[in-house]
Amino acid sequence: MQITGFYVPYAATFLEDHREQVYALVTVVLAFAAAQIVDRALSRRAERLSARVAGGELSAVATTRLRLVRRLIYAGIIVIGLALALAQFEAARRLATGILASSAVLGLVVGFAARATLANAIAGVMLAITQPIRIGDLVTVEEQTGEVEDVNLSYTYVLLDDGSRLVVPNERLAQSSVENHTVVDPRVQVEVSVWIPPGADAERAIEAIASEDDGVSATVAEVERDGVRLSATTWADGPRERGRVAAELRRRWLRRLREQGLSSAGAS
Repeated sequence: MQITGFYVPYAATFLEDHREQVYALVTVVLAFAAAQIVDRALSRRAERLSARVAGGELSAVATTRLRLVRRLIYAGIIVIGLALALAQFEAARRLATGILASSAVLGLVVGFAARATLANAIAGVMLAITQPIRIGDLVTVEEQTGEVEDVNLSYTYVLLDDGSRLVVPNERLAQSSVENHTVVDPRVQVEVSVWIPPGADAERAIEAIASEDDGVSATVAEVERDGVRLSATTWADGPRERGRVAAELRRRWLRRLREQGLSSAGAS
C-alpha cells in the first residue's frame, strides 16, 4: 500500500510536469521506429520482387531508383516525426505561427542558406530519374575511373581501383560531363601493355596473345628507341571483373613471350 500511495502519485506528478518533453521524446522514438519498419518492408518487398521477376537480382536502374525512394520515405517520416515532436511545445507552436506569417521572407532566407544542400538533393532526385549513371556502372569523373557504389540524396560514391572512394556532390555530377563506360553495354574493355626489345619480332609477339576465340586483339601501340610497346584488349563481363581479367591476360602474354624468347622487362 505504501508503494501505491507514494510512487504512483510521484509518477503522475512527473508526467504532469514534463508532459511536453515526454510526448516529444515518444514521438521521435516512434518516428524512427516507423521509418525503420517501412524501410525494411520496402527492402524485403524489393527482394521478393527481384526473386520473382528478375531471377534474384534487380537491374541497375531499378536498384538506383529503389534506394532513392527508400531514402526519401525514410527522411520524410523522420521530418514529420520531428515536426510533431516540436508541436508539443507551446513556444514552438507560437514560433511556427510567426514563421507562417512571414513565410515568404523565411523561404528566401532558408533557401539562400541551404542552397548547396537543396541543390544536391534536387540533383540526386534528377540523377535517379534520368539515370545517366547507375549503381554498378563504370564511370570516369574528374579524370578518375571507378564503379558507382551508391547514389544518395546529396552525394554519389565511386569506388576507385585502389579501393578508395571518390565522393562527388550530386550538383557537380549534374553540371559536368561524366563518361559512363557501361550505360549501354555492361561489358568493360580491358587493355594491357607489354614492352619488347627494339629488334624483337613484333608480329610474333602479337600472334602470341591475339586470339579470335578468346576475343583478344593486339597491336603495336608505341615505338621508342628503347623498345616497342604492344597493346592487347579484351572484354570483361562487368566492372568488378576488370582487374582479374587484366591480370590474367598480362600473365598469359608474358609467359608466352618468355617461351618464345621475346620477353622484355616491362608490362603494364
